[in-house]
Amino acid sequence: MTLNELKHANLKKWIEEAVSLMTPDSVEICDGSQSEYDRMLKTLLDAGLATPLNSEKRSNSYLFRSDPSDVARVENRTYIASKNKDDAGPTNNWVDPAELKKTMSGLYKGCMKGRVMYVVPFSMGPVGSVIAKIGVEITDSPYVVANMHVMTRVGTKVLSALGSDGFFAPCYHSVGKPLADGEKDNGKWPCAPIEQKYISHFPETREIWSYGSGYGGNALLGKKCLALRIASVLARDEGWLAEHMLILKLTNPKGVSKYVAGAFPSACGKTNLAMLIPTLPGWKVQTVGDDIAWMKFGPDGRLYAINPEAGFFGVAPGTNESSNQNAMASIKSNTIFTNCGLTEDGDIWWEQIGHGAPGAEIIDWKGQKKPAPKTDKSPKGEEIAHANARFTAPAKQCPVMAPEWEDTKGVPISAFLFGGRRPSTIPLVNQSNSWAHGVFMGSITGSEVTAAAITDQVGQVRRDPFAMLPFCGYNMGDYFKHWIKIGAKAEAEGNGDKLPKIFFVNWFRKDKNDKFMWPGYGENSRVLAWIFDRCDNADNFVETPIGNLPKPGSIEPPADVSAETLKELCSVDIEGWKKEIADVRKNHYPQFGDKLPKELAGELDAIEKRLNG
Repeated sequence: MTLNELKHANLKKWIEEAVSLMTPDSVEICDGSQSEYDRMLKTLLDAGLATPLNSEKRSNSYLFRSDPSDVARVENRTYIASKNKDDAGPTNNWVDPAELKKTMSGLYKGCMKGRVMYVVPFSMGPVGSVIAKIGVEITDSPYVVANMHVMTRVGTKVLSALGSDGFFAPCYHSVGKPLADGEKDNGKWPCAPIEQKYISHFPETREIWSYGSGYGGNALLGKKCLALRIASVLARDEGWLAEHMLILKLTNPKGVSKYVAGAFPSACGKTNLAMLIPTLPGWKVQTVGDDIAWMKFGPDGRLYAINPEAGFFGVAPGTNESSNQNAMASIKSNTIFTNCGLTEDGDIWWEQIGHGAPGAEIIDWKGQKKPAPKTDKSPKGEEIAHANARFTAPAKQCPVMAPEWEDTKGVPISAFLFGGRRPSTIPLVNQSNSWAHGVFMGSITGSEVTAAAITDQVGQVRRDPFAMLPFCGYNMGDYFKHWIKIGAKAEAEGNGDKLPKIFFVNWFRKDKNDKFMWPGYGENSRVLAWIFDRCDNADNFVETPIGNLPKPGSIEPPADVSAETLKELCSVDIEGWKKEIADVRKNHYPQFGDKLPKELAGELDAIEKRLNG
């Protein structure tokens, strides 16, 4: 399709303005075809940016190495440019939108010289779903086009759904490396210096402007930028939820299924939980989504969720057959790897992959030859793969994708889980005693800072409310208020009993010898089974000052967990919780000022009273 063939007048005008500003050598409107994907990879191979992997080991798969300055999300260069600074809130970087657009327009001027401008129409969610949204990303990176093919639904079918006047989120992206006449990338990853990188969001106009980075969520603008930062604003304005949550399908031995959504900060086993292999006989877990959930109320008053993504953008290090067998099966073919090691036999390798590297030498993520590690560990500072090395794989390749994962209606959510990495205080599982109490629990989510993070905050809790701290596109106090309103709306309509029940989980409690008390991974199915039964109001709980905890005997312990340990995991640490509440009152809630909903202040007072009762 050519620019002149576009039926959407506003889209055509927007693209023409971008062409005039960025002056690419040519323009291509992406059709989403396999031949287009293959052509992007060939372009990248010819430019020396892609390495094909051994097809017998990993068919149709490629390895990329990014510039060392372009390896992860750059949160200090990520902006929420709302008209009013207070609308961005205390947890976001705010810049005046007019000032930011002026700065970035200067950078965008001529930025695509020597390159192709690709126009990528993409759908977040199954095309045609009432919960889905459409975006259009303009980019000069074939790497981005290829990844968007995997992570979203791209192309002609999206333009058909958009029609002549449909809503789309306009997304600008450039690597920020124009080419002089005759100049080529010559195998060097194109990007701009760190001080010129911008990942900017304009909530009122639903725009995303990204410049200078070619990697991950900085460049794949459907991911965190649209699916969370802009979508959270859309969700607030339109009365739904856009959340940093996995979605899993849980089926009990009787064949009854429920759907659970869960929010966890990084390094808390979120993807592993989404693809769990249960140890409980007869139970089954299937994946609907591993990272993001969009939820709207259905005609029956229940919240229905879709996974707006079409692929997995997973962290490679630490992924292995023991931690996530299903993820390993998902990346056997048709996968894009970035910043992993390359073995002598043409396969990828990373730390904690479960085995040493074959052969005598390995090429690390910077392209340097090194001795091949004989175990799956590397000395600190000498890692073969970058800590944020990634794989991009089609979700349909996961062996446990639920058949409903692309249902345009979404799946009905029965429970929300919140969790963090907490070595003390927080029990194995705890159910809120009301919606407002559940929102309170989500609002204080966090992980304890460990010695592994070189910081003077060791032992303190780093709060990450709803696991949305880097991803909420507006004031987080107003975000809490939105959650309160969602519950109030359901109650007012007589659907309060149809709201998902809310739970807090913690797989990371430690004993006095600093050993994990709970084995985690597949054994977490035992906790999920308790949650499943609580969704049906089973009498398997005891009321406590912090919420509903498992009744003794209601969770069958794994073989290596004693009854005494399980009892400790499912009890209330009164003194620990008093310190928790004091920390929330002193260090966490004050930052939200008068934006903090009175309901949450009330929950804080109530739990403190119960603890002192």
